[in-house]
Amino acid sequence: MRQLTSMMNIGREMAGKLTSVGIDSPEKLAAVGSKQAFLKLKEKYPKVCLVHLYALEGAVQNLEFNRLSEEKKQELKEFSDFLKS
Repeated sequence: MRQLTSMMNIGREMAGKLTSVGIDSPEKLAAVGSKQAFLKLKEKYPKVCLVHLYALEGAVQNLEFNRLSEEKKQELKEFSDFLKS
């Protein structure tokens, strides 16, 4: 089984947080998706922010988070803003 840290944008700290919420492999992250993974993280770690969501989406797409399309960034921002309300 591959390690989460083998994915783009996922360092040891993020991998540890993901593992703590039950996402312990790249396959699980891909299956759950960035938004659901972010929701799980937000419940346990309330200070996670939009950049974390971008990093998760980048990991799923195998892209550096700053290379996500503007449309995808906007979609994720709207999702994050919705969670704040």
